[in-house]
Amino acid sequence: MPNPIQPNLVLRVAGKMLIPIILMFALYVQFHGETGPGGGFQAGVIFTSAFILYALVFGIGPARAVATDRVLRVLAAFGVLLYIGVGIASLLSGGNFLDYDVLGENAIEGQHLGIFLIELGVGFTVASVMIIIFFAFAERGARP
Repeated sequence: MPNPIQPNLVLRVAGKMLIPIILMFALYVQFHGETGPGGGFQAGVIFTSAFILYALVFGIGPARAVATDRVLRVLAAFGVLLYIGVGIASLLSGGNFLDYDVLGENAIEGQHLGIFLIELGVGFTVASVMIIIFFAFAERGARP
């Protein structure tokens, strides 16, 4: 079955210019999410949009080479484990589950560290699961 999307030089050049900008914006949203609008979920969605753009412009094969099933599953599990790990660390430090105050030397440092780690875990999980879902839908039409 031939590829329905023919390679287009303009799309490839535009994609090569836009993808790094989208990824940088995803990192900005991720790392400034605790002090402003954004956070892990939004950053994960933005990161996924850059990856989907890459797959649409350059093909599913090259995208699959970058993000294998194993890598995506490990990242999804790592994000969930990071989230749970912060809660367990809070419990072991004498607080309640996800009580960030006990994670640092004072409550403000603990809040900052806890929220940062939680948002990072959410970002990993959202991005990897959304890419897994994209691959499932994209490859569904490619199979005979």
